[in-house]
Amino acid sequence: MKRREWIVGLVVLAALSSLFAYEQHLHPFDWKLFLEEFQKARWGKVCIAAGCIYVAFLFRAVRWAWLLRPNKRVPLFSLLGTQVMGFTAVALIGRIADLVRPYLVAKKTGLPVGSQIAVYIVERLFDGGSMALLFCSAILLSPAGTLPHQEIFNRFGKGGLAVTLGGALFLVAVRLSGRAVASFSESVLAPLSHKLAHAAGQKIRSFHAGLDTLRTPADFAITLSLSLLMWGLITFAYVEGVGAFVPSGQGSPVSLAKCLALMAGGGVASIVQLPVIGWFTQIAALEVILKPLFGMTPETAMACATTLLAITFLGIAPVGLVWAQFEHINLRKVTLESEHAEEDLAAGQAADPSVAP
Repeated sequence: MKRREWIVGLVVLAALSSLFAYEQHLHPFDWKLFLEEFQKARWGKVCIAAGCIYVAFLFRAVRWAWLLRPNKRVPLFSLLGTQVMGFTAVALIGRIADLVRPYLVAKKTGLPVGSQIAVYIVERLFDGGSMALLFCSAILLSPAGTLPHQEIFNRFGKGGLAVTLGGALFLVAVRLSGRAVASFSESVLAPLSHKLAHAAGQKIRSFHAGLDTLRTPADFAITLSLSLLMWGLITFAYVEGVGAFVPSGQGSPVSLAKCLALMAGGGVASIVQLPVIGWFTQIAALEVILKPLFGMTPETAMACATTLLAITFLGIAPVGLVWAQFEHINLRKVTLESEHAEEDLAAGQAADPSVAP
């Protein structure tokens, strides 16, 4: 685990723990009521939410197989195990295991690790773009009064759409002429920092190599559709998960915009994901957001946050561990191997900047 990730993670945990302690001082937390909230929850909704997350993994596998088509055609669902085991590694080991998925795909298909890291980059770009489109659209289209301080959210929504459009145009430029964009960026940044200029150039070349999997407008449209469907399922899982803890007599307070705001906050909290510690930082972050968004008590918010973490993040771990046993894969060992593969790839690119991943 990289030292700076531990430091950042521990600082975040300390900040959230201090906030929780302060809240505990002002309003003592009732642990008995916290446990009772699980008894009152509508577990049918929790099961539906968990089912949505599992189905979303099928879309992940299909999307990756589709992005492989220019290099190698594989059955659409053949990469499901790599996705399940990869996310299990992240859940149990931390964000350092992010490259387990491309590493496992490379081993399964016989393709170079660098090419699968490029696919991973494209996948993440589509994840970010899809989430941004859903988030900004839901906020801007939601009725007045849906969100607290909605004027602030509306500004974020408009800004987010503008940034998303700008990012899309940038990626089109990279796809059409990646090397020229990389060289231009290096020349602009070199007076400020040669190290920054080199890093930016390498990143753009990686984007270009990954985007080479999108050969036609149809490839782009299919990849975007798969991404939007997948994130739609994940969003519905949040809606159902939160709805399990909101009394049915309160009408329909679980709006799409609120759940997407909750997802965005949880996503920020998961950027630095440490083993076990990261679970508590995400629970604390979700709990802080749930209270004002849905008017929950601290006990209800904590129970809901814990359930959401179990549904959306940890729920795949039992399946992934069993799958890894059948495949005779040691997730910790594969995590180290994937990290070393990335380092070797970076060293090779540093020696020859013209080499694409």
